[in-house]
Amino acid sequence: MTGFGKATAESPNKKISVEVKSLNSKQLDLNVRIPYCFREHELDIRSAVGRVLERGKVDVLINSEAAPGAATSLSASLNVEALAAYHRQVAEAAAALGIPEPSDWYSVLLRFPDTMHTESAEIADEADAAALKDAVSRAVEGLMAHRRAEGEALERFFAERIEAIGSLLAQVEPFEKERVAKIRARIEEGLAKIPVAEYDKGRLEQEMIFYIEKLDVNEEKQRLAKHLAYFMETMNAPHPGQGKKLGFISQEMGREINTLGSKSNHAEMQAIVVKMKDLLEQIKEQVLNVM
Repeated sequence: MTGFGKATAESPNKKISVEVKSLNSKQLDLNVRIPYCFREHELDIRSAVGRVLERGKVDVLINSEAAPGAATSLSASLNVEALAAYHRQVAEAAAALGIPEPSDWYSVLLRFPDTMHTESAEIADEADAAALKDAVSRAVEGLMAHRRAEGEALERFFAERIEAIGSLLAQVEPFEKERVAKIRARIEEGLAKIPVAEYDKGRLEQEMIFYIEKLDVNEEKQRLAKHLAYFMETMNAPHPGQGKKLGFISQEMGREINTLGSKSNHAEMQAIVVKMKDLLEQIKEQVLNVM
C-alpha cells in the first residue's frame, strides 16, 4: 500500500509538479495541498486519486510556477500612507531617543510590513487544468508502479509462509497418533501405582475415550488446511482490494493454530505450533501492506 510517484507538466503559462505519497491505512485518508489558482479543481483531483488508490494515507502535493517566458498579471504598488506613517514614527523616535535619523530612509521603511501592495489576478485556464490533470495522472501511475512491485514481493512472501505452515501441519499427524498411545499409557500407569484400586474397566475405557476425544485435533487441522487454501485463492483473485479479506482469513488461521496448541498436550506438537504462530505473525504484519 506504500508508494511514491512524481510527475511534471507544462502549459503555456505554468509549470506544474505533482508528488503523491501513500502509507498504510485501513481507509482512504487523502490530503491535498494545492495552489489557490487550482482550488476549483480540488474535488476532481480528490475523486480521481481516490478512485485509483482506494486505500492508504495519501498526501498529494501540487506546486505551480510561471513557465519560462510566460506573461504574468502580477502588479505591485507602494503603500504611500503606510510609508508616511512609518517615516513619522521613526523620526519621532529618533528625536525622543536623541539619535540621528536614518541616512537611507527607503531601505529602512521598506522593511516594515504592509508597505507594498502585491496583487495577482492569477487564474488557471483550460490549458493549465489539462496540464494539472496530466501531471496528477502520471504521478498516481508512478505510485501504483511502486505498489505493484511491492505486491509482487508480498505475493512471494505470503506463498512461502502459507506453504511452510501447510508443511508443518502435515508434520503433526505422526505425533498425534503417538500422543494417544502415550496418554493411555500414562493413565494406566497412574492407576497401577494406586495400592488398592478397584474400578470398572468398561467405565474406564469410556472415560478414556471421552478424554482422548476432547484432545482430538482433526477438526482444527481440517479447518486450518481450508483456511490456508482460501488465503491462496483470495490472494490470487483477479480483482484487487483483497487486503481486508486476507486479514480476516489470517485471524481465523490464528484461532485454529491456538486451539491446536491448547489441545496438543505433546512437546513436539507444541513446538510445531510455535513455528506456525511465528510464520502467521509474519503474515499478519505484512497483510497491512495489502490493499
